[in-house]
Amino acid sequence: MLLGGDIGGTKTLLALAKPGPDGRLQIVLERSYASREHPTFDSVLDRFQSEARHSGCTEAIAAGCIGLAGPVHSGRAKVTHLPWQLDATELGKRLGAPLHLLNDFATIAAGLLDPAAIPTQVLHAANAEPRGTRVVLGAGTGLGVAALTCVGERWKIVSGEGGHMGFGPADAEQMRLHAWLAARNPRVTAERILCGRGLVDLYRFVCEQSSGATAEIDVSASGVDAAAAIGNCALDDPESAAGHALRLFCAVYGAFAGDLALLFNARGGVFLAGGIAPKILAALRRPAFVDAFLDKGVHSGLVANYPAQVVMEPRLGLLGSLQVAAGRGMAEN
Repeated sequence: MLLGGDIGGTKTLLALAKPGPDGRLQIVLERSYASREHPTFDSVLDRFQSEARHSGCTEAIAAGCIGLAGPVHSGRAKVTHLPWQLDATELGKRLGAPLHLLNDFATIAAGLLDPAAIPTQVLHAANAEPRGTRVVLGAGTGLGVAALTCVGERWKIVSGEGGHMGFGPADAEQMRLHAWLAARNPRVTAERILCGRGLVDLYRFVCEQSSGATAEIDVSASGVDAAAAIGNCALDDPESAAGHALRLFCAVYGAFAGDLALLFNARGGVFLAGGIAPKILAALRRPAFVDAFLDKGVHSGLVANYPAQVVMEPRLGLLGSLQVAAGRGMAEN
């Protein structure tokens, strides 16, 4: 029996799974908990183990892996946006089994170990090499980046803080955007744009820069609701200020995805995960994303060989944590 988990600021997913007859992991119990209703992760784990016993899942756990929103160092981590402190050694003692703690995008990358089992929507079609490096990135609360690369006969998870790479403007409008953002905070990263708060800032920028633009949305209290309202308005009316902002968001997203594809030579594919991409799929399918993805000057022909797609499975991190628990991906944290 394997334990997998995905901890976020809003919800925590936990699951038990076993290998099926075909070798693929089959979930035997899965639960979702409101993270902020629990003072510690231990209390969530206690509740899950109690529910597992009541469900008849009494088999001992052989290994586990937990992905979490936050950096992991030497098996210890604090969850971003929660007061939870986790220690892999202590949790392993509680479970009586070895346990990995990984950044959530490392487990999201591990969820791509079996890409044929993951539902996706194609943005740019190309032939993926089965053992080629796979890159995953995702805009949500922040901007996560990770990769899977084949080492011998096994897959290695490569994670980092790629969302904090600097933003490189691609045209005059984006240069004005860079200056606008730098006036508020001099360090302008990709994550400053490619996240929910970033979409709100793009909308503010468009409304300020376009004298004829009408602000359809109140963003005085920016947050998830404001970003969702902008996205919905943009999808309904691509010619609105919100539509302009989302088009700019998609162009920056495409350029950043293409740069990562070059960095990793992602012949196994580029995968957009995270909370935003599936919601704006219609906008990502318009020219702004793919044009920017492919616009790499003399290297455009190389990028054309990298397939790009949106991951439609919201539980990718949980599924990836189970893959790591099963020993199918080499974890680095």
